[in-house]
Amino acid sequence: MKFNLKKRPKNCTVVHGFPGLGLVGTIVTKFLIDHLETEVIGSLKTEELVPLVAIHKAELVDPITLYHNKKYNLLIIQSLSEVAGKEWEVADALTKLSEELNAKETIILEGMPSQQDAVSLYHYSTKSKVIGKSTPLQEGVLGGLTAAMINRGKDLPLTALFVEAHDDIPDTEAAAKIVELMDDYLGMDLSFAPLIDQAKKFEHNLKTVMKQNKESKKDRAVDKQFQETIDYLG
Repeated sequence: MKFNLKKRPKNCTVVHGFPGLGLVGTIVTKFLIDHLETEVIGSLKTEELVPLVAIHKAELVDPITLYHNKKYNLLIIQSLSEVAGKEWEVADALTKLSEELNAKETIILEGMPSQQDAVSLYHYSTKSKVIGKSTPLQEGVLGGLTAAMINRGKDLPLTALFVEAHDDIPDTEAAAKIVELMDDYLGMDLSFAPLIDQAKKFEHNLKTVMKQNKESKKDRAVDKQFQETIDYLG
């Protein structure tokens, strides 16, 4: 399992987001790709992951694609594919990639279960003790690809950014918090306002759907009562 690259940007900052809690990593990497000037420079070619293909603007998108932003020298790895069962292999490929490119830093984006109403940010880092408004992760049990990456990347400049997120819906608001944190940490000129607007629209649409479902259930209850009355009468 290895990455195929047509360009090899040295001393880059590697940012990767794989599907996880609240789809935080996926949302943030897509936001970066959409709002920064990027080009596709490679992908992970493998038959070991679940077959998946996406079509965007009439073009095929690889399950795991590498984008490069020249201005900030960011290598953004976006994954549309789950890697369950292949975490160690993917972590090994990611670690080898960072080593070969002499990456300045590898940044992992991850959602974590929410403990309170306010959205909190945490970090684990072999490189920096202070990262914006996030709190160093003092206690916790990690699993999946993030755990494998932290284990494999003990000797790398590696940082994992965590945000509390919902586990049952794509959490755009939590993703916006990560974008704000990254903007401050990496010194980029990014506005996370579009994600906040998207979160508000999503919340509004979700409430509308929930209301419709509630009314639909009420209607079904009335229909059931009507049918039971008909059955009773005759």
